[in-house]
Amino acid sequence: MAKILVTGGCGYIGSHTIVDLLENGFDVISIDDNSRSTPYALDGIQMITGKKVKNYQVDLKNFDETQAVFQENTDILGVIHFAAYKAVGESVEQPLMYFENNIFSLINLLKCVKEFHVPHFVFSSSCTVYGSPDSIPVTEQSPVKKAESPYGATKQMGEDIVRDFSGTENVSSILLRYFNPVGAHPSILIGEVPLGKPMNLVPVITQTAIGKLPKMMVYGTDYDTRDGSCIRDYIHVCDIAHAHILALQYLINKKNKTQCDIFNLGTGNGVSVLEAIQAFEKITGVKLNYELGARRPGDVAAIYANNDLAVRTLQWNIKYDLTEMMRTAWAWEQKLKKDEELAKQQALLN
Repeated sequence: MAKILVTGGCGYIGSHTIVDLLENGFDVISIDDNSRSTPYALDGIQMITGKKVKNYQVDLKNFDETQAVFQENTDILGVIHFAAYKAVGESVEQPLMYFENNIFSLINLLKCVKEFHVPHFVFSSSCTVYGSPDSIPVTEQSPVKKAESPYGATKQMGEDIVRDFSGTENVSSILLRYFNPVGAHPSILIGEVPLGKPMNLVPVITQTAIGKLPKMMVYGTDYDTRDGSCIRDYIHVCDIAHAHILALQYLINKKNKTQCDIFNLGTGNGVSVLEAIQAFEKITGVKLNYELGARRPGDVAAIYANNDLAVRTLQWNIKYDLTEMMRTAWAWEQKLKKDEELAKQQALLN
């Protein structure tokens, strides 16, 4: 079996991608320092697939520790790089932390890819590289404009680094520009576990619905959109995950057009914040306590994908609609609450 290294394998998209990799016959190892994830995701992966995945609790900013993983696994065929800080608002508040973590970790990883002759590399990028686009939907040829946040800037820099590296080191790479991953695995055994206050819309919705948050804020009601709130392209995490397997197979089968190909991963449909709230309320029957507020720094008004290239070239088909996104996200939130209550009961018994 081909061995794939997944960085950030205990994280949200990483864990779902590991499940898909295992189900498609790949061998997988993970690097995740668990600073922003939980190792319990590995238990969920094992329950779904019946396979135990080894995770190296390594900080990718530490080159020696990163190199040691490659020394122990000299047969790595490809790397999928998820490990990064990803909160737009936090990056605005702490830009140096984002530049240090997201860029240094990538450089150390690519040094190892070079040293150990790993032929394939998939980079987790973001629609934030498009900044505030002139027109939507955005295609892969849309201009990469000034980033609206340090997080977005690190993705732009990361893309440049991977592209330049691939062109000189004979590594075939793919940049996958995600839009807004949401939902949970249909088994409800893995999902998104925000550490601290969630930054993304759907976990904010589900945590408000279940009572973890007293209310939620809709940031901005005066954007030039159909209802005044921001518009985003929400896509189920399992659809995002499967695109990585298709991307790897595309590289392994030498179908890439360049040393570094680019694909958008979105549904192609824009959903506003208020529409997302309404969809959740309709699907679950739960009314949300939300307040309309001012705009938030770093947010763009509207962005959604043209995904024709990924659909046509990678043979990528989207399986989950907004209903399934919200249904699985809510079922996952309910599971988290149930697990938390059981843990409290167990603690009392002990």
